[in-house]
Amino acid sequence: MNANIIIKTLESFATLERKKTNEWFFKTGKGEYSEFDKFIGVRVPQTRQVAKQYFKTTGFEEIGKLINHPIHEVRHCGLIMLVNQYQTGNQRAVFGYYIDNIQAVNNWDLVDTTTPQIVGDFLHQYPEKLPLLFDFSRSNDLWERRIAVVATWAFIKKNEFTPTLEISKLLLNDKQDLIHKAVGWMLREVYKKDPDVCKTFLQENYTQLPRTTLRYAIERMEETERLNYLKGNF
Repeated sequence: MNANIIIKTLESFATLERKKTNEWFFKTGKGEYSEFDKFIGVRVPQTRQVAKQYFKTTGFEEIGKLINHPIHEVRHCGLIMLVNQYQTGNQRAVFGYYIDNIQAVNNWDLVDTTTPQIVGDFLHQYPEKLPLLFDFSRSNDLWERRIAVVATWAFIKKNEFTPTLEISKLLLNDKQDLIHKAVGWMLREVYKKDPDVCKTFLQENYTQLPRTTLRYAIERMEETERLNYLKGNF
């Protein structure tokens, strides 16, 4: 399947109103994290629809043209196509291709909607490759660091919390708010599975926790307990 056909299909769904919404939502202003990203105004359900329509007939060469495209929604479509291909077989090849093209996964939604399904799932099957996430956690690239922690969601779903806790600890002193949010989100997912594990981590690392991380992590607590954690009263 030719990438140009997929791009034209996406463009048929684009609206100026949605373009403005996406540009605001993803912070494309000067100095913001998506300053240089470009949007055409396609909704995520429509992007998923296009990916589902074409993923079976599109090889890596054409997907490469999508995931390295300057338009955000085009990259997202290509990456979702990789998720679809991964989930219908060919896992090792898709994982390898995803890692080889990790530079294309360069915004938080691209990370969050594709990394757990590909990287997290594959590393759960092949834990000897788990050091890859620790390498990403030490990267200078914001998105690779977010990949490192968000990928561990696949482990959390299997009630395996150690990768999340170890990588979260490595990222506690990160300067980026998008990392604070991602770590808090994953800790909240741990809390949903085993509150005591999450609470122990929060108590042991309380003095290092960014406020945003803490607020995300404790969202599921009862109000009284949540307020106590905000004050450091355990």
